[in-house]
Amino acid sequence: MLDRRRFLAVCSQLGLTSTLFPGVLWGMAEPQGKVTKEMIGSAAQIADVPIPDDLRDAMLESLDQNRKNYEDIYKLHIANSVAPAYVFDPVLPGMKFETMKRPLRISAAPALNVSGAPKNIEDVAFYSVRQLAELVRTRKVSSAALTDMYLERLKKYDPMLKFVITRTEDRAHAKAQEADREIAAGKYRGPLHGIPWGAKDLLAVKGYRTTWGAGGFEQQNIDEDAAVVKRLDAAGAVLLAKLTLGALAQGDKWFGGMTRNPWNPHQGSSGSSAGSASATAAGCVAFAIGSETLGSISSPSTRCGTTGLRPTFGLVPRTGAMALSWTMDKLGPICRSVEDTALVLHAIYGPDGSDRTVHDVAFNWDVNLDWRKLRVGYFKDEFEFKPPAEPPAETGPVTPEEEKKREERARTRERSQACCAPHAGGRVYPGKSCTHAGNGDVEEAVRTTRRNCRTDFQPTTRGDESHGTSCRHYPQWISRPGCTETASEGQRHRRWRRRTWHASESHLSGAAVWGSEIAGVCKGLSGRDGFSLEASRPGRSHG
Repeated sequence: MLDRRRFLAVCSQLGLTSTLFPGVLWGMAEPQGKVTKEMIGSAAQIADVPIPDDLRDAMLESLDQNRKNYEDIYKLHIANSVAPAYVFDPVLPGMKFETMKRPLRISAAPALNVSGAPKNIEDVAFYSVRQLAELVRTRKVSSAALTDMYLERLKKYDPMLKFVITRTEDRAHAKAQEADREIAAGKYRGPLHGIPWGAKDLLAVKGYRTTWGAGGFEQQNIDEDAAVVKRLDAAGAVLLAKLTLGALAQGDKWFGGMTRNPWNPHQGSSGSSAGSASATAAGCVAFAIGSETLGSISSPSTRCGTTGLRPTFGLVPRTGAMALSWTMDKLGPICRSVEDTALVLHAIYGPDGSDRTVHDVAFNWDVNLDWRKLRVGYFKDEFEFKPPAEPPAETGPVTPEEEKKREERARTRERSQACCAPHAGGRVYPGKSCTHAGNGDVEEAVRTTRRNCRTDFQPTTRGDESHGTSCRHYPQWISRPGCTETASEGQRHRRWRRRTWHASESHLSGAAVWGSEIAGVCKGLSGRDGFSLEASRPGRSHG
């Protein structure tokens, strides 16, 4: 094979990189995977660069040697798990960290108002880890019952959301039964004991395939358990499934399709910890483990509405996990509450003797910590609104062409003011019959409205903002009087105004239904009604 970097290095040694020669020769050689003396001659002729025969021979010899070196490296079959010879350590000289480890201080036992086992086990599907832990500890719910319930939900919703690659049912049943026996005997391991979870499928689990979400690796088996898997086993947690990730930890598309957002199945879950966020948000696991190189925990957590924690580099061992970037990869929890992430992180952090980047520091969770005593540093400039720079004052004579453009802009503003609604701030906004929707002035007006209407903007489940019911900046774009849902932008809402959509009782639980845009119903975030995603026909109301 040819390596472009080495190819250019050889051309540089011969003083040819400033000519057309390297590009022409690379175009000839890349399809065939080799360079011949005839190619060098043809490329030299096209680039009009005279190359003596002795230099052609030297170039061929150097390129052939580089190709052989790469072939020898590939013959070694170096596994993805083999770390590079160097160790990346971002800790600067003189930095000190807390190393004294103290007992975990978690919140008080929640008042669950459950006198015995819940009548419907799915009522607890969306409970936090802390709530589930109390049910399991007090034996109001068994680990086996939770495991069966979550496995059934994984099977039920995976065809729509595509968040599972491999279910680990035999392993899960064995671990759940073991947890129930230990708890009955008074051997309680802690808040993760008997709690079902899911692993991003870049974590190796002995006896099960580890696909990395990529075609060509569908049947890959790694005969070991990742360090994080071992530690969660030691904490008594129950692994239910290996969840999806974008192929080779990129995005939310894998060899089986695209993982979807439970609250908007027409939308991808983002990635690359796609299945971990989707399954947790859908109440199909109590928590999950994801990984982040550059946004792969934070992005799907934002999209799916989960709580993700991206640990500092060097806190959690990555042994047994697919390496994407040895200097940036991090493993962390995706949960449904902040404290849950602390409980999971406490179980998985610290050196394992194999990942040499991990530091021996302490993570001491204390729910009673007075957060007001903490100081948070931030870059002020990144959080301040920066008004657009004023165009420089024009000096000198104006050409007839520029004068004509100015007059045309003035006439456009006059026409828009004649049919657009005025605003107290002096801006103008499109009226019902306005035809200037594509005009730059009006587009700027829309942006200004978003800034000037902060008190009346309402958040939507998609994470953006919409005009509230009392807002009168776009009265003609509100689809129905009294509707509690409006689109986030006028032009988009104008496209939707003829479609059937309205507020439903699901808004009470925090999930918006967008009519024919989403064929689904999302109910019961509180766990009262369970979680329901049902197909529907366009135009039907979704309640």
